[in-house]
Amino acid sequence: MSQTIVKIDGLVKRYKELTAVDDLSLEIQEGEILGLLGPNGSGKTTTINCLLSLLSYDEGNIEVFGSKMTPDNYKAKAKIGVISQNVAVFDELNVYENIDYFCGLYIKDKKLRRQYTDEAIEFAGLNDFKKFKPKKLSGGLLRRLNIACGIAHKPSLIILDEPTVAVDPQSRNRILEGIEKLNRDGASIIYTSHYMEEVEQLCSRIIIMDKGKNIASGTKEELKKKVNITETIKAEVRNADEETLSKIKQLPHITSSEYDGKLLTVKCSGGKHNLIRLIEVLNEHELHLGRVYTELPTLNDVFLEITGKQLRDKED
Repeated sequence: MSQTIVKIDGLVKRYKELTAVDDLSLEIQEGEILGLLGPNGSGKTTTINCLLSLLSYDEGNIEVFGSKMTPDNYKAKAKIGVISQNVAVFDELNVYENIDYFCGLYIKDKKLRRQYTDEAIEFAGLNDFKKFKPKKLSGGLLRRLNIACGIAHKPSLIILDEPTVAVDPQSRNRILEGIEKLNRDGASIIYTSHYMEEVEQLCSRIIIMDKGKNIASGTKEELKKKVNITETIKAEVRNADEETLSKIKQLPHITSSEYDGKLLTVKCSGGKHNLIRLIEVLNEHELHLGRVYTELPTLNDVFLEITGKQLRDKED
């Protein structure tokens, strides 16, 4: 049976009139990658800062590695690695010196620290850049340096907040592969991101927050069962008239349809033969079809249906 690494029970954090986190409870098990999702202002960052004891909170309890998390619980903090969205390294130090410094905050033995620093450099693919200062690094390399600084002391719990923002595809792939390796090597991970495809790829369990609450949780398969849309059909078709479009809308299990003059997009809820019925209608009206393909619901569909499509501009 896996051990509970983090237990948050009834967490409430208020800023005067605003309740940023509202009676939040969650657990993180040893060895899992937990995706913590939510729109801007949902309370993700506040929750993480409370978890790290960087913020005081009004109600609730937080335990990490079986003990109450407090500002002076250095034993627990030494087992945590934090990679923030904003790169936090020293401009005056080179790559090696930065990683060595952050590792040295937890590892006092010089020989072991040197070993861990070398391993973090190898892990992040920074061997050719040891003597480079941060200002000389590309955005992707800078992100990888940020990660190396956060994991050099080999933490058991790693918190990654938007680690792939504004990086090139190669660096993103390297970072995601690195996160999977950290997990295989035994680290439990909290992962926040607005890139839903990354969350689908990495996370064994997902929690969606909104307005400070845990509004949905489960595996990606469990979450996808919560949405009304079960299938999206897209068909390249020209000259579809109003009569045809009206008949399509009347088909069983069709919840919505959109047509821009070239592409017909039909969303379905339930049913097993939606595509066949749609093609029959199009053939009946002698419309020429191009490509036709179907899509199962994505995590992005789940996220938008649960949290809504309204823009959120405020921070967490």
